[in-house]
Amino acid sequence: MNSPLLQLLVLAGIAIFLILRLKSVLGTRDGFEPSKQPTPSTPTPSRRQDFEVIDGGPDYDITDHVPEGSDDAQALADMKRAESSFAVGEFLQGAKQAYEWILMSFERGQVDEMRPFLGDDVFEAFTGVVESRAQQGLSIEAEFVGVRETTLTAARFDNATNRAEITVRFIGELISVVRDQNGEIVEGEPGKPKKQKDVWTFERVMGSDDPNWRLVATDE
Repeated sequence: MNSPLLQLLVLAGIAIFLILRLKSVLGTRDGFEPSKQPTPSTPTPSRRQDFEVIDGGPDYDITDHVPEGSDDAQALADMKRAESSFAVGEFLQGAKQAYEWILMSFERGQVDEMRPFLGDDVFEAFTGVVESRAQQGLSIEAEFVGVRETTLTAARFDNATNRAEITVRFIGELISVVRDQNGEIVEGEPGKPKKQKDVWTFERVMGSDDPNWRLVATDE
């Protein structure tokens, strides 16, 4: 093999590596900073994920998740106009990662680590529960099994402030065991997963320099 051809192959290999590496790093952020969790396996792309909206046609990135013409669809479209890089599918992938990280941090009592990603009311509620556990001498052993469902249930957008809210329903599974100060189990069963249902609302000002969505409300 001659030298110019060998150099070309080497440069091509380096370029492909850098492109894949950059895509992997950027794909884990999605406006939800922590990147401490391992990157999940790449989901199967929607059959219409790369569809380009032309001449006012439907935006399948929106209509794959909410009914076309609904108030939720209008709110998501307004978010895209306020921030052209926003994509609903990418948001939901980031929300799924954030759900696991926040849920497990809460189970382990690591509330301070979550502070930049929680609204004031949610932070105070989480802190109160963690402090109550400590006062009762309770400890929790938790293991996350996986998210079984991630569904966008509502979207709102304030055109005056560019403030966006997206509500997501999660159904996950985790193993959680609560022990008292003597090490006796008072709740849960080792090795037995339980279903966890949550409805969380995330908030962010679209177009701002801060990429983080904050958890501002929780429900079941």
